[in-house]
Amino acid sequence: MWDDAFPSFLIGLREGLEAGLIVSILVATLVRSDQKSRLPQVWTGVLAALALALSFGSVLTFTAAKLSGSAQEAFGGTLSLVAVAFVTAMVFWMRRSARNLSSEIREKVTAALAMGAGTLVLTSFLAVGREGLETSLFLWSTIQTAKDSTGPLVGAAVGLLIATGLCWGLYRRVLKINLTRFFTVTGAVLIVIAAGVLSYGLRDLQEAGALPGGHAYAFDLSGSIDAGSWYATLVQGVLNLTVTMTWLQVVAYVAYLAVVMTLFVHGVRVPKPQPEPAAPAAEADPAADASAEEPAKSGRPRWLVPAVLVAVPAVVAGTVIAVSDGKPAETATVAVSEDECGKGFTTPLPGQQVFQMHNTGDKTSEVYLVNPASGAVYGEIEGLAPGTTRALTATIGTGDYAWRCVPTGGKSVTSAAVHVTGGTDVKAVIPVAEDDLKAPLEAYKAYVNQGLATLLTQTQKLQADIHAGDLNTARADWLTAHVQYSSLGAAYGTFADFDGKINGRADGLEGKSEDKDFAGFLRLEYGLWHNQSPADLTPVVDQLATDVDGLVKAFPTQEFDPADLPLRAHEILENTLQFELTGSTDQGSGTNLATAQANVAGTQELLTVLQPLLKERNPGLLAKVDAGMARINGLLTAAHRPDGSWTPLDQLAPRARYQLNGAANQLLEDLAPIPDLLEIRKSA
Repeated sequence: MWDDAFPSFLIGLREGLEAGLIVSILVATLVRSDQKSRLPQVWTGVLAALALALSFGSVLTFTAAKLSGSAQEAFGGTLSLVAVAFVTAMVFWMRRSARNLSSEIREKVTAALAMGAGTLVLTSFLAVGREGLETSLFLWSTIQTAKDSTGPLVGAAVGLLIATGLCWGLYRRVLKINLTRFFTVTGAVLIVIAAGVLSYGLRDLQEAGALPGGHAYAFDLSGSIDAGSWYATLVQGVLNLTVTMTWLQVVAYVAYLAVVMTLFVHGVRVPKPQPEPAAPAAEADPAADASAEEPAKSGRPRWLVPAVLVAVPAVVAGTVIAVSDGKPAETATVAVSEDECGKGFTTPLPGQQVFQMHNTGDKTSEVYLVNPASGAVYGEIEGLAPGTTRALTATIGTGDYAWRCVPTGGKSVTSAAVHVTGGTDVKAVIPVAEDDLKAPLEAYKAYVNQGLATLLTQTQKLQADIHAGDLNTARADWLTAHVQYSSLGAAYGTFADFDGKINGRADGLEGKSEDKDFAGFLRLEYGLWHNQSPADLTPVVDQLATDVDGLVKAFPTQEFDPADLPLRAHEILENTLQFELTGSTDQGSGTNLATAQANVAGTQELLTVLQPLLKERNPGLLAKVDAGMARINGLLTAAHRPDGSWTPLDQLAPRARYQLNGAANQLLEDLAPIPDLLEIRKSA
C-alpha cells in the first residue's frame, strides 16, 4: 500500500503547493485590504476548479476514457500559459496598489483594487484547475496499476493536507506585515512562481510535440540530485524548477524574470512608513456596498453564479457518463488451461479493459492477448500458476483480438478471434522468437571475436613495453588496450570468470588498490600512475596477457543466451553511469571519459546488429536513441584534448559534467524499452 501511496503523496504535495500559494496570496490580499466581501469571488473560482477536477476524474473512471500522453501535455501546457497571463496581470495590479498606498488614502484602497470579479474568479480557477486536472489524471493512472485505490488516495490526501497547512502558515504570516511591503514582497514572489509555471507549461508543450527543442537540454542535474527527494519535490512544487530543463525553458524563465521583475521593481515607490489611522467606525466599505447592491440591481441572488460554475462541470460529466452507458473499465474473467484458452472471452468494448485471467489447468502458462493474424501482443501475463487469478489490463482498439496460452512443456493454444469496431488504433508489440535473434547474435559474436584478437595484440605490446622498462609508452598502450576491452561490453555476461581477472575492481578487497588479489587492467593502471617500477609491474602484466589469451581461446566455445543480447543495450550504459561517470574506477590515469566513450561505442555496435528488429517494431524509438547517442558522443569527444590526452572527470567544468550526466541519463531512459520490445515471447 505505502509504495503506491508515496508517489501520490508527492504529487498531492506538489500540486497543492503550486495552487495554494496563489490562492493564499489572493485571500490575504483581499483580507488585508479590507475587501473580505470579494472573497466569494476567489472561493467561486476554487470551487469551480475542484468541481471540474472531480468531474474529470469521474469521466475517466466511469467511461474508461484515456487522453493520450501528448493531449495531456498540450492541455496542461496551454492552461499554464493562460495562468501565467492572469497572474502577471494581478502582479502589476499589486504594484499599482503598493505605489498608491499611504496613511492619507487608506480609505481609498478599495478604489485602487481595480481587479474585476471575473479576473479574481478566473485567477483562482486557473491556479487550482490546472493542478486539479493533473492530480486527477495522475491518481487515475496510478490506481489502474495499483492493487487497490487506498494507497494512492491516502497518499494524495496527506500531500494535499500538508500543502494546505504550509499555505495557511504563509497566509497567517503575511497578514501581520506592513500593507505596502506586503504588496511588494508578494508581487515579487508571484513573479518567481509565474516564471516557473511558464517554464513548466513550455515543457509540457515540448513533450506534446507542439514546440521544438524537447531534447535540447541546458542542464541536467539528475546525476547529482535525486529528482524524487523531498527537497527536489519541494523546490519543484514551489518554483516549478526541475533537475532537468531545456534551453527553451531556461531562456523563457530568465527572460520572464528579467523583464517582468524589472518592470515591477521600477514601478514600485515605497513611501516612508507612517502610522495608519483607524477607519471611522461609521464609515461604510464602498466595495461591500457595491457588492451588496449588485444582487438588487441585477435581480439575481448571490449564490447563482457560484452554483452555475460548480454545477456545469458536474452536469457535463454526468452527460458524458450517461452517453457512454456509465460503465467503468470492463472486468471479465477468462479461463486459461493447456486444453483451451480464452473460455468466457466475448467481444470487448473499445477502451481500457481489465481481464481476470484464471488458470483452470494443471500447468503454469504464459498468457498473451494477441492479434491472431500478425501475432502482435497487446498484453501478457508471465507464469500464471495453476489455480491462480491475475489481472491483465489492456487498451482495446479497432481490430482482431484472441487469447494465446502457452503452457509449460506444452503446445500453444489460441482462442477464437473477435473483431472490435469503434475504437482507435492501438499499438501492439510484434513478438520476437529465439530464431529472430540468431542472426544479430552471430554478427555480434563475430565483432567480439575480432575485437578480442585485436586486444590480444595490444596487450602483448603493453607487456613488451613493461618488460623493456619503457613506462611512458606503456601508459599510452595501456589506454589503447583498455579502451579496446571496454568496447566489448555486451559480451561481459559470457566472459565468465575472465572479466574479473582482466578488468576487476578493487571494491571489496581488504587492501583496496594495494591488495595482492587486485589484478588486471585497473591494477596495472594503479601501478603505472603511482610510479611503481617495471619489476613490480611485470608479474601483473604477464598475468593480464595470459588471461586475455585464455579469453580469446575460450570465447568461441562459450554459450551466449540470445535473450541477453537486448539486455546489454541498457546494462552497458548503466555500468557507465555507475562507475565511469562517477570516477569510482579511476586508478590515477584520469581516463574515465575515454572508457565511457568506448562503452558507448560498444552500445552502438549492439544497436547496429539489433537495428532491423527495432526498426520493424518502433522506428521512432530508434531515431530517438540515435539522437541520444550522437549527443553523448559529442560531449565525450569535447573532453578529448588535441594532444590525444583526456580531460580527467574531476577537472571537467561543472556545466559540462551536468550536461554529460544528463545526456547519459536521458539515453539510458531511451534505451530502457528495448529489452521489453525484443523480449523472446513464446507466442511468436
